[in-house]
Formats: sequence, structure tokens, C-alpha cells
Amino acid sequence: MFSARITSPKKIEINEIDIPQINEGQCLIKLERWSVCGSDIRHNYGPVLPEEEYPMKDGGPCHECAGTIVESKSEKFEVGQRVIVLPDLDGPGGLVEYYPGNEGRMALVPDYGDLGEWVLCQPSGTVLYSCQLMGTILGKDVVIMGQGSIGLSFTAILSRAGARRIIAVDPLDYRLEWSKQFGASHIINPEKENLDEALEEITSGKLADISVEASGYPDALNAALRAASQDGKVIIFGIQPGPRGRMTEIDTQYFLKNSPTIIPTLGGRSKDPVAHIQRMIELKDRGWWNPGEMKTHELNFSDVQNAYDQYEQYQDGVIKVVMGNE
Repeated sequence: MFSARITSPKKIEINEIDIPQINEGQCLIKLERWSVCGSDIRHNYGPVLPEEEYPMKDGGPCHECAGTIVESKSEKFEVGQRVIVLPDLDGPGGLVEYYPGNEGRMALVPDYGDLGEWVLCQPSGTVLYSCQLMGTILGKDVVIMGQGSIGLSFTAILSRAGARRIIAVDPLDYRLEWSKQFGASHIINPEKENLDEALEEITSGKLADISVEASGYPDALNAALRAASQDGKVIIFGIQPGPRGRMTEIDTQYFLKNSPTIIPTLGGRSKDPVAHIQRMIELKDRGWWNPGEMKTHELNFSDVQNAYDQYEQYQDGVIKVVMGNE
């Protein structure tokens, strides 16, 4: 079967490996759609790592993938069903033709509709998980640092959940235009105006009831801490630089000053890593919101190198790149 992996800095190669065998409680899934995630770029594809870290593992980095079950040793899933599968943390990544999915890390997808849209319920489902930890959203002022696919998912979900004001922050104007379409009431480009002053003006000095860090960059994390109101909440979603010995510096004066509740969220490592994805699938299915709207580019799997380059370099107004094998 085909498999892709990073063989050197910013270089992905496709090779052939054996089709995996499955055990009890697993399904063999023929993957048909793959999507690029910003965390894959920031922590694996983008940085130049020590030589001994190459080549990276088969199938990596990718954790947004979906396909059809071709063999099942699970009582929960049947051959022919379409699923989103989360790769195991200690196994191969998702950039492979066939994946041995564990039943506890698979979410059932309807047998109709574009699988290239359904697969985006994976990242948006993790956002749904974070939103569920916020408490009351109705009538709240929310600021979201970053408007990539994760930040846009926060914008879309929170606008539908009844937030009073959604303030979207991003240094890329085209992403801010997307945020307005997804429900943002205000936008701020921190490279064109002072973020702190703009936020104070919008909120009449109160700041945000809920501040979300959705980008994974240190400056955005510190901005999120500054943005929270007295006794507000800070939701930390973005994975900061690391692990590889690097640390993110934060200015403690800001969260000591306003004493917000800081809530780190990581749906993929929760007790049930697919429940929130299944809920997002159900919400899409009933027309509440379609995360597939974020799909801006479609490429063949053979163009995986271009897909990662396109995402890293923000080419052609990219929000989400989905790959297929047809």
C-alpha cells in the first residue's frame, strides 16, 4: 500500500509498505480523504529538526482522515461503513492507504454526502469539545485568537450558540473575511492596529468574558491571557511549541491581574476522543453547521507535498486542503 512520510526538512516522499493486519476490536479502513492540520505544519513539517529525527514515521504527520471499512473484527462497525478514524498516538500517522483503526477511535459517517466535507468534522469536533467546557455562552463576549480552520470553527459554533459578540483576531485579512461570513461581529488585524486597545474599545474596557487561544503561537497565548476580563475564562486550544525541549514564555502579570479561569483543552486525549466528533457529525447532518464549508482546496494524494506547502505558505487563500485518491 502507499504511505507518505517526512524524510527531510519540508520534504515528503511516498513509498510502499505492507498492508497492516488487524486485531480484535479493530477495523481495516481504506482511507479516501486526508486533510492537513496546522499543528502538523508547526510541529513536524515546518521546523528544521535535528538530522536524527528523519525520516519520520510512516503516515505522519496526519490525524484528519476518513475512509471505508474493508475488514472488521469489531462488534461496533461493519464492512462498508464510512468512518473518521483517529490514528493511535504510538502508531503510524494517517497518510497511508489502509489504516488499522481501533473501534474506540472511530466515528461513523453517513453513507451519503462528500467525504471530503465529512472529514472536517474531526477538527471542528475537537472545537466543539472545547466549547462544551466554556459553560454559559449566551450573551457573552468572546475573543478568538487565530482564524485558521480551528479559529473559524470556534467562530461558527459560538455564533450559533448565542454569544453576544465574537471578536476574531488574525494577521491575515483573507481569514478575517471568512470570520465575518462565519459569524464574527468584530475583526482585528494585530499587525494593523493595537490589539489590546482595539479590544478595550469594542468591549468598553471590560475585555472578553471568554478568551480563546486557537493558533498555537506564543504571542497569541499571551494576548489571550491579556484579553480575559475580571474572573473571565481563557480557553487554551492551540498546541504551543515543543516538546523537543522548547518552552513558551508567558507574562504571569496578566492572569494574576484579572484572575481568569484557565482551561486547557485537548479533545483527542479526553476519556472519549471521538464522542465530540460524532456530535459534530450529527450537527452537520441535521443542517446546524457544515464544517465542510472550510474546504478551499482539493488535491490528489500524489500531490501531498504541494498540499503541505500550500498550507504552510498560506497560498491562494487556503483555509483547508483536502486530499483524495481517485
